[in-house]
Amino acid sequence: MTAPVRVLVVDDQELVRAGLRGILRSRFGFEIVGECENGGAVGAAVATHRPDVVLMDVRMPVMDGVTATEALRRSADSPPVLVLTTFDDDEVLAGALRAGASGFVLKGVPAEDLQRAVRTVADGGAWLDPAVTGRVLTTYRAAPSTARTTPELDRLTAREREVLALIGAGRSNAEIAADLVLGEGTVKTHVNHVFAKLQLRDRAAAVVFAFDSGLVNPRR
Repeated sequence: MTAPVRVLVVDDQELVRAGLRGILRSRFGFEIVGECENGGAVGAAVATHRPDVVLMDVRMPVMDGVTATEALRRSADSPPVLVLTTFDDDEVLAGALRAGASGFVLKGVPAEDLQRAVRTVADGGAWLDPAVTGRVLTTYRAAPSTARTTPELDRLTAREREVLALIGAGRSNAEIAADLVLGEGTVKTHVNHVFAKLQLRDRAAAVVFAFDSGLVNPRR
């Protein structure tokens, strides 16, 4: 039997947390191992509960979700963060990516989409809500803190480009392996080579690069 995905929920509204408890139930393959009402409590909760993924609101008292994400991601063994927000605020979501979040999903999406997003991020993937991805990436690229010389795609082999394009499309390693008829170990090696050659921090950064380079169409 597959172990449930262990989730730490961070949101200051009890009504929202109650709704997430209903969506991320054990019958669907999840376990909510802890809850926090503000970002300042996240570090201790992660140390105590060791979740597979942190589902993080952005607008909270004491410490907002972007600051909490940045603090959490300073630790090499920290779990991935999926930002959950009701705000159609491109700058906040771009800030979450810069802070190290593995993606974002808007509150109000169908339960199945939220479940898929949590599973994808827990598995080491990235999830960028397609409804706002194009705008958010425009804001992300415009920030001075992200300015750098963009590595050329010709550093990659043809196969590595295929892998990067599939990462940008939101595929997990297992899905990439199935799409390209490769072993998962081989795909992992290709992913590591892509990260090293393009100097990418994580999978979310690879998604951003795939959009920037034109390998993925933001309108898809």
